Amino acid sequence: MDFQLSEDQRALRDGFRDLLAGRFDGGALRAAVDSEAPSLDRALWRELGDAGFFSLRVPEEEGGVGLGLPEAVLIFEEAGRALLPGPLVATFLAARDVEGAARGAVVVTSALTSADSGGLVPWLDEADVVLGDVSGAVPLRSVDPLTPLHRVPGGGGAATPWPEADLLIAAEQLGSAGKTCEMAVRYARERTQFGQAIGAFQAVKHLCAQMLVRTEIARAAVYAAAVTGDASEIAGAKLLADEAAVRGARDCLQVHGGMGFTWEADVHLHLKRAWVRAGLGQSAAGAEEELAAAL
Repeated sequence: MDFQLSEDQRALRDGFRDLLAGRFDGGALRAAVDSEAPSLDRALWRELGDAGFFSLRVPEEEGGVGLGLPEAVLIFEEAGRALLPGPLVATFLAARDVEGAARGAVVVTSALTSADSGGLVPWLDEADVVLGDVSGAVPLRSVDPLTPLHRVPGGGGAATPWPEADLLIAAEQLGSAGKTCEMAVRYARERTQFGQAIGAFQAVKHLCAQMLVRTEIARAAVYAAAVTGDASEIAGAKLLADEAAVRGARDCLQVHGGMGFTWEADVHLHLKRAWVRAGLGQSAAGAEEELAAAL
């Protein structure tokens, strides 16, 4: 079985990377973080819709792009690299059922969560359509400045009807893990200490190598689960991607030293988003139980 990306898949990935680099670069990210309250860029949301982000899996006869889950994973990986804010997963998965979602004209969030999740609902106040019961939802102080959260009492509603949701969250985590690995390597090459780049020191080399290994293992699991669509493989991919994103961001902070902990650096934003994503969808304990049952 060939898991190498096709030419079309590489073009799709590169196209969305270029789109986000031009429309949501580091300056736009910092401007969003520094705003008084998080708000969605509706113009960007519509541009994503025009580019086919939300309609990627909608059949061509219904006006969509007509591609599959492997291609969806690629564009969500790019969204994770860029720390693109918003309820991307819910809007994407509702594209066939909610009028306007495929075009980016409507923002959808969901209270339909895994049975063992904490009942977290992102971007509730900004959403035009909410799937599931949010009666009594209370706002939480989110660790991530670009992911406002509410919690539904009792841990959430019915289980999500989209088994792909966890995989798309895992793809975002994978993108963040890859980005922090690149950030750590670049800084290790540029920062000098005792007359040489800090990347020459064994401790820093080991941190970067471990980040790369975790990222590539997660990548293999996420890509494979996108091909098979198997529930237990998706659970494993989510576990590995959560670990790669969270531990990768922590190691990236260590490589950056004291500067990594400052508000001016972007490293902490990846760590905070990784923490929040790990709390969305299926929990680590739930994924472990599903894998154990499959074995």
